[in-house]
Amino acid sequence: MVKVGSAASLRENQYAGSTEDRVKELEEMYSDKEVKAIICSRGGYGAIRVTDMINYDLIKRNPKIFVGYSDITALHSAILRTTGLTTFHGPMLISFVDTKDEFTWKYLFEVISSYAPSEIIFPKDQQPKVLRQGNAEGRLFGGNLTLLINMIGTRFDFNTEEKILFIEDTDEKLYSIDRLLLHLKRSGKLDRIAGLIVGEVTKLSDEEIPFGKSLDEIVLDVCRDTQFPIISNFPCGHGEHQMTMPYNIMARMLCTKDRVSFTFLESAVV
Repeated sequence: MVKVGSAASLRENQYAGSTEDRVKELEEMYSDKEVKAIICSRGGYGAIRVTDMINYDLIKRNPKIFVGYSDITALHSAILRTTGLTTFHGPMLISFVDTKDEFTWKYLFEVISSYAPSEIIFPKDQQPKVLRQGNAEGRLFGGNLTLLINMIGTRFDFNTEEKILFIEDTDEKLYSIDRLLLHLKRSGKLDRIAGLIVGEVTKLSDEEIPFGKSLDEIVLDVCRDTQFPIISNFPCGHGEHQMTMPYNIMARMLCTKDRVSFTFLESAVV
């Protein structure tokens, strides 16, 4: 059975109802004993506005599968910080409007089930690229780069120590990605990570005067005095292929010169 949230049909300018409406909807879903999983309809902007008003004790008492990406990163960060619960950076309903991508469907259902996948089989048309070789094991954390930056210095700030950090974004300028990554570095979030995964950064554009570096070159420049392994073009984020990434679950990445192996080391649900 599928239930539709109470704010799904509301409208307040660009939001699905007021901030209060959306908080009420989320808390209703977490309170509903019949609801086993909550999948967000879409991102955009607005999740960060509800984070200060949510009853996190309610969420902790009623753990559920919670899935979304992009702007939903704010909720993932807040829920993990306040409750320690695993949530899922993965496809939303809007992701399936124009596609039924086999890779996206397969790993969404596998990851949110009790099955811990073996090594991920990447889409033939989107193989991750090794920017720096090496191996890493750690708990997963990350999401939309812009939203992660917005969490720094708030009560939902995050710890990246010994984590495998994954990032994605959309509709940004090259110089803006450089600035966001520099902020991440200067705030100490790259100091002790185990590894870095750069997901898709879609709709990336340049200025009339070129920035002069590609996305991969920007990442390597910002991370030049670090030693952790780095991969890019990983299928998570705003692209066609969307890997479901469970927060706070142990994973392993093995990066040789021309191959990436990525494996979850434990189930994301009990």
